[in-house]
Amino acid sequence: MARATPFLAPLLDQPGSCRLRDSRSGVILADRIELAADSSSRRRGLLGRDRLDTGHALVIVPCGAVHTFFMRFPIDVLFVRRDGRVVKCAHDVRPWRLAGTFTAQLVIELPAGILRQSNTGPGDHLVFERIPASNAGA
Repeated sequence: MARATPFLAPLLDQPGSCRLRDSRSGVILADRIELAADSSSRRRGLLGRDRLDTGHALVIVPCGAVHTFFMRFPIDVLFVRRDGRVVKCAHDVRPWRLAGTFTAQLVIELPAGILRQSNTGPGDHLVFERIPASNAGA
């Protein structure tokens, strides 16, 4: 399991009840977060899926590099430090590619195009926010 940090705490406490926001722009990048924090879920990632729906994200921790071997669709990838700071972005990573950086401790995979739409980039600070119970799954 991932080591708790203030950035990751809301996600680790209640993985299905968080959203991901870019604090610079205020844009919500995802409101359905899946956590891959054990070796089995990190290895599986998005394999076997036909798409990643808008509003969904996969957070892989610990992680500094990903591959899209055997995937069926492109994704956007955020490489993030433990404090929530974005260190690198990979846009529209197509199947059969590699992406990574030595300075990231976690990776966030998003539907292709989200990073350009939101204008999220290196230096931005991300925040996991708890979704109030009355709004969760809405």
